[in-house]
Amino acid sequence: MSITHVDLRRGAYHDSVTLLQISRTVADVHGVEAAQVAMATELNVEVLSGMGFDVPEGAGANDLVVAVRAADEEGVAAGIAAAEAALSAKSATPSGGFGDAPPPRTTAAAIRAGAAEIALISVPGRYAATEALDAIGAGASVMLFSDNVSVEDEVMLKDAAASADVLVMGPDCGTAVVGGVALGFANVVTAGPIGLVAASGTGAQQIMCLLDAAGVGISHCLGVGGRDLKTAVGGRSTRQALAALAADEATTSIVVVSKPPDEEVLSDLESYAAGLGLPVRWATLGAGRPDLTTALESVLEAEGRAVPEWPAWVADGDPEPGSVGGSLRGLFCGGTLADDAMLLAAEVVGDIRSNIPLRDDLALGSDLRHDGHLVIDFGDDGLTQGRAHPMIDPSLRMERIAAEAADPSCGVLLLDLVLGYGAHQDPAGELADAIRSAKATAGAEQQSTKRSGTARALPVVVSVTGTESDPQGLTRTAETLVAAGASVFLSNRDATRHALSFLGSTR
Repeated sequence: MSITHVDLRRGAYHDSVTLLQISRTVADVHGVEAAQVAMATELNVEVLSGMGFDVPEGAGANDLVVAVRAADEEGVAAGIAAAEAALSAKSATPSGGFGDAPPPRTTAAAIRAGAAEIALISVPGRYAATEALDAIGAGASVMLFSDNVSVEDEVMLKDAAASADVLVMGPDCGTAVVGGVALGFANVVTAGPIGLVAASGTGAQQIMCLLDAAGVGISHCLGVGGRDLKTAVGGRSTRQALAALAADEATTSIVVVSKPPDEEVLSDLESYAAGLGLPVRWATLGAGRPDLTTALESVLEAEGRAVPEWPAWVADGDPEPGSVGGSLRGLFCGGTLADDAMLLAAEVVGDIRSNIPLRDDLALGSDLRHDGHLVIDFGDDGLTQGRAHPMIDPSLRMERIAAEAADPSCGVLLLDLVLGYGAHQDPAGELADAIRSAKATAGAEQQSTKRSGTARALPVVVSVTGTESDPQGLTRTAETLVAAGASVFLSNRDATRHALSFLGSTR
């Protein structure tokens, strides 16, 4: 029986990013089954309760909770020791001399003190608009990493930014590269002439990694938030970003990448872009539009550049094409990659259920279960409240991979993996273990059902978005996954097509 320890520390404040890192460190300690080190905000208390921890009454947002569950007392002690060591390390700061100025206490004060031009804001959604407005008032552009920000607040912030002649990237902006500096999740790519405007995080990363594989660099990647091309927002930040890149001497052409936009917004932006004086090309997903890889290939051709053969690593021992029964199960960390895969797959298999469905009637229920074709975006707002993005903490997806492996209606697993700054330091290692376990589960089921004449194989296909220069390394990552039995593709399109090739019946 597991042993649980919960410690409440009054007034011991630490920032959320620090505590997310510490929680993961403690959770990785041998013998620890679950761990959470967090401030006792209302949302975090709900998360802790959902994990089975009892938070003492009277806990408040300025109080620290250290919660550890382990198989035995030794595991609990090891987890607590790891938490103490990590907290002490984070708290150890050089002491100042007499008369040193106190640190800034507001976002605006910090911007003015450091003469910053961009503020990266990552706080719970309910507080994000206040901090972003503070930064705009101080004359800084904002990369708003926070999600769960209302549309009304987004419009308000973008109107305020336009009046102040600064840019709001976001909310829920996961990726930007400005002047060669990566912000949020971003890959290591070379400098070059193509500027990106992205109403998508992983979509932008897929495009910049394909460009890198083609030997083409980028000038800047300006994220604008996934809702910017929706009617409610009206492309406010996209217009500003287009204008900024058009005025940039290092940029000779622009690519706009987006989740499925609203038609009237896209049409208005196309008209606006036509008057900027340099080529603007579109990688905007949607029914009847090219997938991300095909759109990027068109960009290369328009630029007079060769389209390379996109890197792929195909596993040995997979079943023959068309020989697998069951359904496609796509488990994604990147929402745009999930959209890209769904749009491609729907042309082949028909309706696909999802938590980010192509049609409202295809929405999954709260349990995210269905015995037909489905694609889940684990980075969607509804699955990231109170927890890190799955590119940092993939535990929810790992659990679902195991569940799909045990489900006989699952025919093929299609996964993504995004490398680069901000992402998990060794995502391939954990995912490879999950793939091996999933294949072993399916293989055991196959052995047990052979007598009845049925046999289940479970091919696994992974779309890896990354470059050789990323900290995790594209080829190193791919080889780790192939050794676990997965086929790996740099192109999300090619990964999706390969996964679909296994299915015997498509509709």
